[in-house]
Amino acid sequence: MNKAIQPARPVLGWREWCALPDLGISHIKAKVDTGARTSALHAWFVEEFERNGKLWVRFGLHLEQDQLVEAEVLDQRHVTDSGGHTELRYVIATRVQLGDQCWPIELTLTNRDSMRFRMLLGRTAINGRYLVDSELSYLVGKKPAAALQGE
Repeated sequence: MNKAIQPARPVLGWREWCALPDLGISHIKAKVDTGARTSALHAWFVEEFERNGKLWVRFGLHLEQDQLVEAEVLDQRHVTDSGGHTELRYVIATRVQLGDQCWPIELTLTNRDSMRFRMLLGRTAINGRYLVDSELSYLVGKKPAAALQGE
């Protein structure tokens, strides 16, 4: 189908509030980055372990409170960041929720302490679902009441 005649898709801003319900994250501010293929989530530590013969990871998140999360490892991939540095990262599968839509995505785990956003939503996660307007912000996700002071 010709992309010029496809039905219109909803528009995201360059940053959005989203949720990761499978990980117990009710809201997180994400940078929408069409230049990044894969989505990434900040993890200040990651340790692997085995459960039922499968590789899992336990990782720490800095949100309003530090929390520990566990997820099955989908893959390990070399990812090159915007600075040209390549890092081997764990990849997990989880669901992302933006507004009233929720779907599965892949997330890499990495230390994003030096970054402004704890999550990066890459183009693979939004492909075919949304368009992005880089001049706008927070078009789809609602800012949770607890975060009103932080913005």
